[in-house]
Amino acid sequence: MNEPKPLAELRNVDKIFRRGSEDISVLRELDLDVRAGEFLALMGPSGSGKSTLLNLIGGLDQPTRGTVTISGENIATLPARRLADWRSRHIGFVFQLYNLLPTLTAEANVELPLLLTQLSKAERRRHVAVALEIVGLAHRHRHHPRQLSGGEQQRVGIARAIVTDPTFLLCDEPTGDLDRKAGDEILALLCALNRQGKTIIMVTHDPHASHAATRTIYLNKGQIADRPPE
Repeated sequence: MNEPKPLAELRNVDKIFRRGSEDISVLRELDLDVRAGEFLALMGPSGSGKSTLLNLIGGLDQPTRGTVTISGENIATLPARRLADWRSRHIGFVFQLYNLLPTLTAEANVELPLLLTQLSKAERRRHVAVALEIVGLAHRHRHHPRQLSGGEQQRVGIARAIVTDPTFLLCDEPTGDLDRKAGDEILALLCALNRQGKTIIMVTHDPHASHAATRTIYLNKGQIADRPPE
């Protein structure tokens, strides 16, 4: 019986940045498959290409060469407007520093991605309420970020990422600004979301965080390595 095709397929991906007169090669001939329902950790030293790879999968950047195919569609060739629409439907981002708007309440921050949809105000409120319930912050919906702990702010960030029910959750150092207890709570939440079927890709420097994932790959000098670089 044939295995289902990967949810994400990257083939022969190069990413080169131009800095003055110099070309900086960040990713080189990279191949990667990510299957639906995986919780994949990306590890490697600073400058190894982890965040660049995450940005390519999330449609925030495009490869210099190669293909990035998500659910059968090569997003590397999409024009900017179609790519923005694709990203709003398929990708939820979780950031290390939360990226919450300080003047908005938790529920208003979570609602932001839904403002790009055709949902009515009542429908948006229902989606927001469900997302905040999932992350355990329904009782804090009227609080502003300054009234929340770091762990609570990250939970709001995760609620914002899942409110559109995206194909992927892309997490860039989601526990990097938290103490161990709050970080473990965020990892437990991500694991729970993964058990419910959400596909997650997480960049991390922390081996403890990577143990929450179902698979870990290492990047070194822009290529996938079999083991952590020495």
